[in-house]
Amino acid sequence: MNNVLVNWIIRFVKGIFIGSGAILPGVSGGALAAIFGIYEEIISFLSNFRKEFRNKIVYLLPVGLGGIFGVFVLAYPIESLLRTHPVYILLFFMGCIFGTVPLLYRQAGKYGRSGKHLLITIFTATVFFFLLVSANLFLDVEVSKTPLTWVIVGVIFASGLIIPGLSSSNFLIYMNLYEPLTKGISRLDFSILIPVAIGGLLCIISLSKLVNYLMNLYYAIIFHFILGVVIASTLIILPSQQAFAALSAIEFFFSIMLFFVGLILGLWMSKLELKYKPEN
Repeated sequence: MNNVLVNWIIRFVKGIFIGSGAILPGVSGGALAAIFGIYEEIISFLSNFRKEFRNKIVYLLPVGLGGIFGVFVLAYPIESLLRTHPVYILLFFMGCIFGTVPLLYRQAGKYGRSGKHLLITIFTATVFFFLLVSANLFLDVEVSKTPLTWVIVGVIFASGLIIPGLSSSNFLIYMNLYEPLTKGISRLDFSILIPVAIGGLLCIISLSKLVNYLMNLYYAIIFHFILGVVIASTLIILPSQQAFAALSAIEFFFSIMLFFVGLILGLWMSKLELKYKPEN
């Protein structure tokens, strides 16, 4: 198969995962972009549109199309599966993420690493894990659904792409806005989509330059920090003991199989990434 076509398909699939991951609780679209090796390109493009505009558009177009597919086409199925078969979809995503973590580890050490960087990863993973557990246990607020609220939702949603490891879906669940948002996306409710898009653009414009600047200065520190957040946020979506107990033996076996299918898919995509290294 033509390398250009393979690269295009790989980036489109990555976009699907990033888009669908952005609406999956506990998963960060930015962390997935980092895992798949395209976070730098996205931030570089968003922080400076005019620099190498044509090349970046050609490179990121399939990612964007895949992301749109992941958000708009998969929003309702994901929300439905989370209600009816949460163990299946969460274990599948866990497998996919763990399968690509070695690629993120490799990328984090692209310019070298020391014991300090590994300590950053361990410390970050530990702190974020306990913070996420605490948030899941104690945060539950009711927010009125106004146009300004949806603008804020857009800011939160886009933050999950700009700040790797930040699960925007979790914050929306804590605010009881996750289900209304996914329903609004699946039904193309423009009274929700337009203010969300405005908030997202405001977030991207204000944060992308700062993140790009910091990444150029502290690459290894930031990526080892991201690695720790990815580990913590992936472990936190492990279904509860009660969720596993509710499964029959066949369902439990099927859920474990889905985890390994996701793991194999993640490892396979990592190998493709190394074999068909896209040209920037």
